[in-house]
Amino acid sequence: MNFKLLFPTFRNRFLFVRSRLKKYANFGTETVKGLNLGTGEGDYDRMIAGYCTELIGCDVNEEDLQHARSLNAGLMNLSYELNDALNLNYEDNSFDLIVSCEVIEHVGKPDKMVQEMHRVMKPGAVAIMTFPSREFPVTYDPVNRIWQLVKGDGSKEFAISQGAYAFGHDYLIGSADFKKWASECGFELIEFRGLSRHLVGLLEMYWTGIAQSIFKKNAKNLTEDSKGGLKVRPSSTKDPALAIITDLILAIDQILFGWTNRSVGKGIVLKKPK
Repeated sequence: MNFKLLFPTFRNRFLFVRSRLKKYANFGTETVKGLNLGTGEGDYDRMIAGYCTELIGCDVNEEDLQHARSLNAGLMNLSYELNDALNLNYEDNSFDLIVSCEVIEHVGKPDKMVQEMHRVMKPGAVAIMTFPSREFPVTYDPVNRIWQLVKGDGSKEFAISQGAYAFGHDYLIGSADFKKWASECGFELIEFRGLSRHLVGLLEMYWTGIAQSIFKKNAKNLTEDSKGGLKVRPSSTKDPALAIITDLILAIDQILFGWTNRSVGKGIVLKKPK
């Protein structure tokens, strides 16, 4: 089972990517070359591969890639390789589609990653992204949210390495910053929306970061897997039956708090103009 699909924040990202693939990834061409940039354990690849004649999943963690190969064995149009998001070894104008979920907050130079994506995308290509938001709701991480309000210039971005700053996050992505990077590259911003708000934040406050540090194989999303603890990986790409409960939570969260700009994450669709 893919236990991650029961977590509202992960589930919301997954549903965002699934719906945007349906909406934007029908290019009307005989061949579609796709890239999952930062593929991780391969959770999204079977879904993305359905829209591509060729899909490459790349990552900096070889152990993650080994698991992804096993999880998605049998997909003939899917291959995996080591690659660095800041220095991709692909030629200019190579891809019709890029998907990148929860990656840009780990690379150290997020503006450089946006530039690399633009370089390797063909004119008319689409990129679907998600990332954790610097404008997260107070219910998700009250300690670091208060710290944002009171910290002086030049001080550390976060007070504790939990909540929004768990999961190996040394920094988060601000909406204004990302829009600036995308605009400077020449991207057209098709969609920019919040994912998971105050209710989801409250339900996942702090304990999810602690749980990941104990159970997730690559807990800090580094080039090597985390050691110790009860490390597990997903064994399926299918929706768990209990995901219907998670979907209900997401629907209630959107109804109650869809009006606010505060969100745990952001879902983005970019297009490289022709």
